[in-house]
Amino acid sequence: MDEFVRSKLTEWGLSQWIEKFEDEGIDKESLYCLRDQEISELIPKVGPRAKFKEKLMSLKQEQEEPADSAQLLLLDMDEFVRSKLTEWGLSQWIEKFEDEGIDKESLYCLRDQEISELIPKVGPRAKFKEKLMSLKQEQEEPADSAQLLLLDMDEFVRCKLTEWGLSQWIETFQERCIDEKTLYCLPADEIKELIPLMGPRAKFKEKLRLLKQVQKEAEDPAESQVFPSTSGTRAPGKRKPDFQDESSNSPLLYFKQRRLNPEKTILSDVKEIMEKVSQRLPKENTTKLNEFLKIKIRELETDKRELVGVFGKTGAGKSSLINTIIGEKKLLPSGSVGACTSVMIKVEANVHSSKYEAEIEFMTREEWSDELWSMIQYIGDNTDQERHKDDDYHDFAEKLSALYGEEWENKSTENLMDKKYFREIPEFLISKTKTLTCETAEELSAKFVKYTRGNSIKGAGKNIKRWYWPLVKCVTVRVPRNDLLQHVTLVDLPGNGDRNKSRDRMWKELIGSCSTVWIVTEMNRAASDKENWDILESASSLMGNGGECQHIHFICTKTDVIDDLDDWSAAEVRARILDRNKQVKEEMIKEFNKLKKVKKQFSDGCFKVFTVSSYEFLIKRRLEPDDTEIPKLQDFLQNLNDCHSETLNYVSGAHEILSLMQGTKSQLVVKFVADKKAAVCRQLEGKIRNELDEVRKSMEVANMTFEKCLTEGVEKSKRSCEENLRSIIYPRGTPGSIVHRMLKCLVEKSGIYETRKGKPINLNAELSSHLTDSIDEEFRKTFPNEGKSGPYHGVINKFSLGTEELIQQNKDVELQLTFLKTEEEKLKTKLNRTIRQRKKMIYNSLTDTIEEYMKECYKKAAAFRGKGTLGNMRETLEKHVHDEKNRMFERAKAVMLFHLNKLKEEILQRLEMTLMESIEQSLKSDDSSIPDVSRELEMVKSCYHKLKGSEDHEISVTGLAE
Repeated sequence: MDEFVRSKLTEWGLSQWIEKFEDEGIDKESLYCLRDQEISELIPKVGPRAKFKEKLMSLKQEQEEPADSAQLLLLDMDEFVRSKLTEWGLSQWIEKFEDEGIDKESLYCLRDQEISELIPKVGPRAKFKEKLMSLKQEQEEPADSAQLLLLDMDEFVRCKLTEWGLSQWIETFQERCIDEKTLYCLPADEIKELIPLMGPRAKFKEKLRLLKQVQKEAEDPAESQVFPSTSGTRAPGKRKPDFQDESSNSPLLYFKQRRLNPEKTILSDVKEIMEKVSQRLPKENTTKLNEFLKIKIRELETDKRELVGVFGKTGAGKSSLINTIIGEKKLLPSGSVGACTSVMIKVEANVHSSKYEAEIEFMTREEWSDELWSMIQYIGDNTDQERHKDDDYHDFAEKLSALYGEEWENKSTENLMDKKYFREIPEFLISKTKTLTCETAEELSAKFVKYTRGNSIKGAGKNIKRWYWPLVKCVTVRVPRNDLLQHVTLVDLPGNGDRNKSRDRMWKELIGSCSTVWIVTEMNRAASDKENWDILESASSLMGNGGECQHIHFICTKTDVIDDLDDWSAAEVRARILDRNKQVKEEMIKEFNKLKKVKKQFSDGCFKVFTVSSYEFLIKRRLEPDDTEIPKLQDFLQNLNDCHSETLNYVSGAHEILSLMQGTKSQLVVKFVADKKAAVCRQLEGKIRNELDEVRKSMEVANMTFEKCLTEGVEKSKRSCEENLRSIIYPRGTPGSIVHRMLKCLVEKSGIYETRKGKPINLNAELSSHLTDSIDEEFRKTFPNEGKSGPYHGVINKFSLGTEELIQQNKDVELQLTFLKTEEEKLKTKLNRTIRQRKKMIYNSLTDTIEEYMKECYKKAAAFRGKGTLGNMRETLEKHVHDEKNRMFERAKAVMLFHLNKLKEEILQRLEMTLMESIEQSLKSDDSSIPDVSRELEMVKSCYHKLKGSEDHEISVTGLAE
C-alpha cells in the first residue's frame, strides 16, 4: 500500500509530496477517498494540486468496485465497530473509538467534526468517511417513533435515554432538570456538557433530530412554533423546568433554583454562525483582509479565568466550605488528616471530560536536591539538646519522614536522591506532571491525599505508606459539570509562602493573580485570631499594588456552633445566631480599619465579612439557606463567571466582524462612496493623533510624580537602611543560637526566612520599604484594581475616535464605523489588562532589584561554617549594605522608571498601530473575495439586541468588561 502511493506520486512528478502523504497516513485505499479539502491540506500549491487531481481522476476510472458488504450488521455492538475498523484497515484507531464510547449505533451518527477528532490524519480519515458512506447506504431505516409524546415529562426523558442505549446519562439529565419540553431546546454546547463522550453524543444528536421530525409531523402546523427556536427565547405556552423532582440532597439544588443561564443558547448559536463564516473565507490566494478577518474571528474566543485565593488554618472549615459551595461533598479531604502547609491546590471545572481529575505538578529533581542539602545541613548544625525546642527542625524532620520514613537519618543528599525512593512517581524523575482520573470525587480524594496532606493519619489514610507532598508544588483538581467553576479557579493557599524557592515563587505568582482573597476563620475567634490578620498584612502588598486583588472577604465558619441552647425554640436559636453574626461582622470591620499597612493598598469597599454554616446549609435544621450565606458566596462566584459579559463580548465582536464584511461587500459596486471613505479616514487619523497626545500627557505626568516620590524614598532608604538591617540581625531578647539558625536560613534563601508561626522575615522587602512606602498611595490611584475609571486616572477609557458622531454623519459607511467602534472598545479592554499585569512587575521591581544587589552578599554569608559563623554573617551583611546603599537604591529607582517609560511607549504604539490597521482594513480595502453575510449579520444583530435588552445593569455599548 505505501509503495503504491509512493510509486504513483513519483510517476506523476509529485515526489516532493511523498513525505507529507506518509505523515498523514495516505495508503492505496485512502488515496481513492480523498476529497478537495483534504487534497488542499496535502498539496497547498495550486499547480501540483491541479495535476494531482487530474491524475487521481484518471486512476479512479480504472479502480475496481469496492468490496461487497452485504453481510454487515450481524455482530454485537462493540464487536461490530471493532470488526469494521479492522476490515477497513483502520485498526490503529480502535482504542480511540472505544475510549469515546463509539458503538454500532453511534457509528452511523458521526459527523465531520467528530470524525476529525477521532481520526486526525487526513488519509485514514478520508478512507473512513468513504467506507462509512457505503455502509450507511445499506443501513436499515430507523425504527418508527410515531407513538411518542404519550408519556409524562420525567418518564419521557428517562424512557428515551433508555431506549437509545444512553441510560448511563439519566442521572446527569435529571440533575440539569431536563424534561420533555427542554429536551427539544438543547443547543450543541449544552449537549456536550451533558454527554462529554463523542460516541454517545453523536448517537444522542441523531436520535434527537429524528425525534424532532416525528414530533413536528404529529403536531398541528399552527402549533409548530411551540418549541423554542435556537435563538434561546422561550415560546408562548412553555413552562419553566420543574425542579420539584430533583434530588433534595444535592448541595447545588438551591443554587440551581436561583440561577438558570438562558444566554448559553445565544452564545452557542452565534459561535456556530461564526464558525461557518470562517469556513467560507477563501483558503487559497487569501488577501490581507481575509487574513485579518480570520484572526479577528479566532480572537473572539477568550478564556477569562478569575482566581480566588483561599487562606485558612487547619480546622477552620476551609475544605468543607469549598466542597459545599461547589456542590461536591467529598472532594477535598478534611477533618482527621493533618493539613500540609506547603502544597497549593487549585479547584476548577473539567471542560474536557466527564471524569474527576487531579494533575500533580512536582518540583524538579534539582530543586528537591537543593532543598534536601539545606535541610540536612541545618539538622547537622543542631545539637540534640537544641532540637526539641526548634520548630524549624521539627518541620524539616516531618517533611523528610513523610517521604523517607526513618531512612533519612544519617544519610547524604546523594543517598536520598536514589531512584528507589521515587519508583511510584516516575514523573518526578523526568519532570512531568502526574494525572489521576476517577469516576467520583470521593475516589479521587482518596487517591490524591498523599500528594497534598501530612501524615497525621486516621481512618482511610492509615493504609498509605509513602507521602509525596514534600515533592509537590501544586495540585490542580478538575471537577466535571460545574457551572460555578466555568471561569473561576479556587486556590487553596498556604499562609506565608514556602522555604522552597520554586514553591514560594509559585505562591507569590498565584496570590498576585487573585482577583479575590477569602480568609477562612472559625466564628468563635474570628476578630481575635492574630494569625489571619498577620497573613493579610504580610501579603497585602503582593495582593494590592503588586497584584490585582479587588475583594478581601473574611469568611467566619461554623456559625451554627453555639452553647446553652437546650431550652430554646428553633426560632429563638435562629434569632440568637443571626444576632451574633451581626455583632461579629461589626467587630471584624473595626479590626480591619486598624490595619494601616493594608489600608494603603485597599479601599474600604474591598472588605466584606460573611458568616457561614456549611452544616446548616446542607441539613436546614435551624437556619434557612440564605441565613447561612453560602448562597451569597455562590452568587459571588457566579458573578465572577460573568456569563452575560462573556456572551455579550462574543456576540458584539461577531456583530462587528460581520458588519465589516458586509460593508466591504456591499460597497464594491458603489464607487461614489470612495471619496466619503477617504474623508472619514482623514478625520479618524486626525482624531487618533489628538487622542494619543492626551494619553501621552497623562502617562508622562504620572511618571514624573513617581520619579519625585522615588527620589524622596531613596534618600530615606539611604539614611535608615543600616538601622533596618540591624533590627533583623540583632533582634532584641532572642538567644544567639536561634538568631544563628534564623540568619543561616535567611542567607541561604536569598534574604527570606519563612516560619511556621508568625510573620515571615523578608530582608529585601525591609530594605526597600521606604521606596515602596513613598509610592504606595500614588501607585494605587494610578493603577487601581477596583473601580471603573481604569489606569492612569481613566485616560485609556476616555480615549475615543468619536465613531458615534461619525456614524450619524456618514450612513454610507455605518457598518465599517460600527466595526471600528467595537475594535476601539476591545483594544482599550486589552490594554487595561496589559497594564494590570505589567504594573505588578513594575511595583515588585523595587524589591527585586534590592534582592539582586544583595545576592552575592547572601552567597558569601551562607558559606561560613564553624565557630564565629554568626558574627561573620552579620559583618558581611552590614559591610555590604553600607558599601552599596548609594548605588543600590538609586538603581532600584532607575529600574522602576525604566519599566514605567517602556510601558508608556508600548501602550501608545499599540493604540496607534492597531487602530490604524483597523482603519486601513475597514475603509481602505476593496475585496471581491469576501462572502455575502447579510443573513448572518441580521441573525447576530437580533441576538445582540436581545442581550442588550435583557441587561439589568449598565454595561458599555459593546458589552466589553474587564
